[in-house]
Amino acid sequence: MKIFLIFILFLGPLIFFHELGHFLFARLFGVRVETFSLGFGPKLFRFKWKDTEYVISLIPLGGYVKMFGDDPSNKDKIKEEDQKYSYNHKPVWARFWIVFGGPLANFILAYFIFWALLINGERLPEIRFGVIQEKSAFYETGIRSGDVLKSVNGKMIEGPSDLDFEPDTSITSLEVERNGKKIALTLNSPGKSFFETLLSSPPYLRKPIVINEKGEVFYVELAGVKLERELAIEQFADAVSNSDLSFFKIESGLEGFEKSGNEVFRLNLNYKTTQELLIQLQSKGFYPTDLVIKSITMNSPADAAGLKREDIITSLDGKKITGFDEVRLDLQKSSNTTVEIAYIRKGKKLSAKLTPKTETIEGQARKLIGVYSSGSYQEIRFVHTPSKGFVNSTLLAFAKTWDSFIKTAGGFKKLISGEVSFKNVGGPIAIGKVASDSFNTSLSYFFQIMALISVNLGVINLFPIPVLDGGHILFMILEVINRGPLSRRKMEIAQQIGLSLLLLLMCAAIFNDVSRFF
Repeated sequence: MKIFLIFILFLGPLIFFHELGHFLFARLFGVRVETFSLGFGPKLFRFKWKDTEYVISLIPLGGYVKMFGDDPSNKDKIKEEDQKYSYNHKPVWARFWIVFGGPLANFILAYFIFWALLINGERLPEIRFGVIQEKSAFYETGIRSGDVLKSVNGKMIEGPSDLDFEPDTSITSLEVERNGKKIALTLNSPGKSFFETLLSSPPYLRKPIVINEKGEVFYVELAGVKLERELAIEQFADAVSNSDLSFFKIESGLEGFEKSGNEVFRLNLNYKTTQELLIQLQSKGFYPTDLVIKSITMNSPADAAGLKREDIITSLDGKKITGFDEVRLDLQKSSNTTVEIAYIRKGKKLSAKLTPKTETIEGQARKLIGVYSSGSYQEIRFVHTPSKGFVNSTLLAFAKTWDSFIKTAGGFKKLISGEVSFKNVGGPIAIGKVASDSFNTSLSYFFQIMALISVNLGVINLFPIPVLDGGHILFMILEVINRGPLSRRKMEIAQQIGLSLLLLLMCAAIFNDVSRFF
């Protein structure tokens, strides 16, 4: 229910302003508007004021404005005294503005959203690198787990939308923030592969919480080291390579993660990498909490092998495991039909052999054992951008809107030319998920995405497809060339083709949604 309400809150203003654009230009040129509807299908709520019936309909995926005299075939049947209110009796230039008013309103709405965000400042999710595997290309470049991205090729990065670089852009320089310090990095990477790797590694960094073989839970800190913010366990090695670790007892166990105020004991470890740190911790009997099993899927391979909730996974096929991600990755790499998992249950070291089940997920075969992790991860952090001021906000909002228009049009061009797969196109379910995710992230991000979708909606409606605004504009161009409107038969054929094409595109987008999310 919450997701549906967010979807309505997200899409409703886009539809309303689009139809309002048509409505206002129609009234400006003296056309009588008979119906102003938000949504399609059965009418849920209606009222009439003056000549217009205002309606909210059942299906919230669009809307329409019905104008008096908009049927060309009945143009001659309208009484002479009513022709001044008729859409089809208006000159071509007036009809153009009435039709173009919808997309124009979407562009204007996007502009004012961008302007409001810029002048008020935004609360945006921090762009942070996730776990950087040692010996990976990112690691060799100097990037470390948890680094905050501050600039790319000299362009400041304040939020996710600033990562919208062209795929053929070469990434030559980065600036990251690590433990409160700015670090400049030099690299030579194709933009497409760089951003794909960045976006495919979400910043799910583990809190510094460990569990021992008795099931006691501890919060770990670098002893005597003052830091501006909590470090993830993956960041310890990049902060200090040889340090005493302070252990604080967590009385509430795995459920609450509220540490006690008193230090219980210290350990001195000498490590240079996260892997070395975790292996040394395991040698002392301490394991990251994501290795603790939270739940087991019924009738799964893990269930059949006898694994239980609160078991601590320690190795897979004889290889020590330092994180739950390793379990997933090593399972996919294994060529064995069965795998052996070593685990600890209430202080006892046990092992079990199980046969992973293979399922197809998003078109790829995945080996699954039916285990869910108890990991505790750091929350998304936010940055507050300062106000850009009235003048700068006015100019930058125009630049952002124009840039969004160019990139949206370019994206559709690549889609039509085949450079981008149609599988990337999303329908209402994808829009609903984006709306929900952005709303749960921050209101600034929610409105930023709304502005981008508003531009998308404006561009889509300008496609020269009959039944869309762009199709009506195409008919007007042909009318000028033909020195008169097209024949009724040609209009009907064009409308049928346009409607069929639109339905086909909608079905394909919905199919992509179902394939992607179910």
